[in-house]
Amino acid sequence: MAGFGRFVSFSAATAQWAVFRVDRWCRWRLLGPQLYAVGVASIPVIAITGAFIGMVLALEGFAEFESLGQEGRLGGIINVSVTKQIGPVLAAVMVAGRVGGSLAAELGTMRVTEQLDALRVMAADPIPHLVVPRVVACVVMTPVLTVYSDMLGVWGGWLVTVKVYGVSSWEYWEFTRSIVGWWEPFSGLVKSVFFGTAIGLIACYNGFNSRPGAAGVGRAATAAFVQSFLAIIVLNLLLAKVLNTIHALLFLA
Repeated sequence: MAGFGRFVSFSAATAQWAVFRVDRWCRWRLLGPQLYAVGVASIPVIAITGAFIGMVLALEGFAEFESLGQEGRLGGIINVSVTKQIGPVLAAVMVAGRVGGSLAAELGTMRVTEQLDALRVMAADPIPHLVVPRVVACVVMTPVLTVYSDMLGVWGGWLVTVKVYGVSSWEYWEFTRSIVGWWEPFSGLVKSVFFGTAIGLIACYNGFNSRPGAAGVGRAATAAFVQSFLAIIVLNLLLAKVLNTIHALLFLA
């Protein structure tokens, strides 16, 4: 409970700097490298993961749909699953694994080598310079990476369904159009914003509170990934409930 309280205090301070002192962190020399490290450098692994997930869903689901004579509808089911649930979650998990641990290790090393203390001695709060740009980069780039994951998942499902199993390409896209509307990818992007926020805050918090020594930095990096993964799973459940309720009120009432 004490640790959670410290995390809430850390998150509140980060939000305060991010909202009310934009001039302190919104500089390209601070934000640009983080956007590249979180977003651009993660595109290959996100794209590969998304494509293979789409292909696996097609491989596993085709036999069941064929037994019902509904193999043409497989594309719609694959793509609604990818855009609404699997794409955002897997993209966030990849970001947590690739970026979250790296951020925690980087900030943990700064703490161990007393660079954070040096900033405080010079009356410079490390949060706007070190934390806010990294959190903002995670918030901005996680939805972008989710789009890549969704696109590659859709095309991976198309590749197996159409080219391997011989389903009509027109049926694949037609049932996708009839099942997947704007709400499914929109809800996935909403989730990805929350996932990115959680990853950035948890990674930076663990780095700022790393224990001394190489082992302490390693434990901070490991804790950043594990806690981010758990946060993604819990947030996915809560957001799925909230978004499904909103969808029912807007479209089914």
